[in-house]
Amino acid sequence: MKLFSRRTLSALAGIVVIAAGTVYWWQGRTPSPEQRFKQQEAVVGDITQNVSANGTLSPVTLVNVGTQVSGTVKKLHVDFNDAVKAGQVLAELDDTVLAAAAGQSEASIASARASLDLAQANEARIHSLFAEEYVSRQELDQAVQAKKAAEAALRLARAQNDRDRANLGYSVIRSPVSGVVVDRQIDVGQTVAASFQTPVLFKIAQDLQQMQIYTSFAEADIGGIKVGQPVRFNVDAFPNRQFKGSVKQLRLNPTTTQNVVTYNVVVEVENPDQALLPGMTAYVNIAVAHRKDVLTVPNAALRFRPPADVAAAGASGKDASRAAEGGGTPPRQGGGRKRDSGSGTVHVLADGKLKAVLVGVGITDNRVTEITSGDLKAGDHVIIGENLSTDAPAAGNGPRMRMF
Repeated sequence: MKLFSRRTLSALAGIVVIAAGTVYWWQGRTPSPEQRFKQQEAVVGDITQNVSANGTLSPVTLVNVGTQVSGTVKKLHVDFNDAVKAGQVLAELDDTVLAAAAGQSEASIASARASLDLAQANEARIHSLFAEEYVSRQELDQAVQAKKAAEAALRLARAQNDRDRANLGYSVIRSPVSGVVVDRQIDVGQTVAASFQTPVLFKIAQDLQQMQIYTSFAEADIGGIKVGQPVRFNVDAFPNRQFKGSVKQLRLNPTTTQNVVTYNVVVEVENPDQALLPGMTAYVNIAVAHRKDVLTVPNAALRFRPPADVAAAGASGKDASRAAEGGGTPPRQGGGRKRDSGSGTVHVLADGKLKAVLVGVGITDNRVTEITSGDLKAGDHVIIGENLSTDAPAAGNGPRMRMF
């Protein structure tokens, strides 16, 4: 009986030791606030705020070359990417019908000239007969009128011939400017019709060393954009290269799409090596504000919201729930003050507890934000999030019991 009692006591003692060790071990697994939350230091530095948009690269001057006459394409003298000079032949249309029309109008000139010669001779003869009173005044007037009509008919025939010869010349398509052919929309044998509107045959970029970006910015961003501002942009073709330009024009005519108002902005770009090509998508960034030596915090600190099981220090009741939800209301001391659009809330650790700090915010570069006011100084550590893993034992909590 005595031996049994000793065994029982030993078993009970072991159970107590195991339970105590388990409790101690579990408490050691509970992370401290320093371990649970990620922190980052508030620092003093420079910050630049940019506005961004996408745009399309285009030549400064892009000429659409068309035709004023209809016909079938007989010859092509240029192709894509060919350099051309002003006046150079680009294509030729079949001129059979146009040449026939020009020949017909030339024959009309000859006929009108013959009619005029006859009218002049008749007028001279009637005039002499009228002087000898062999014909009446009416016959003289009719002869004079016939001569004038013949002169007008000759002028009309010559005008028609000028038109027909011009149309014949239009059958040869020439470049109006010097540049590069960036588009060709016809082939040999194709029929082009210029009856209702001028068809586009070629597109010629006058100078690819001078380019423009056509982009648009929202009305919230347009206030910081001025003519002459420097512009930085990238294109997908050269992801590791940054290009520069400047704002050339801010167009005042707004565009509204689904209740979103935007304004078109034209950016001029130097392209000496012609690396940039028409139609490329440009990702444009314009610096609209810059601050030097200002206090900044990560944007994650302003986005951080305390978890539901943690209340910010200094807040109680309704204020505690608002701080936990990220309402941005600082601990009330006296009357307190209301948060506006230029303020935000960051959280710091004070005596092992979260403390909400209301701060004034300025510009941002989408990574860090300027702090303009509030009880925050350089070197303070702000909370930017929670650590995903909280299984590591807290440092400095003493040895842990090993469980086998």
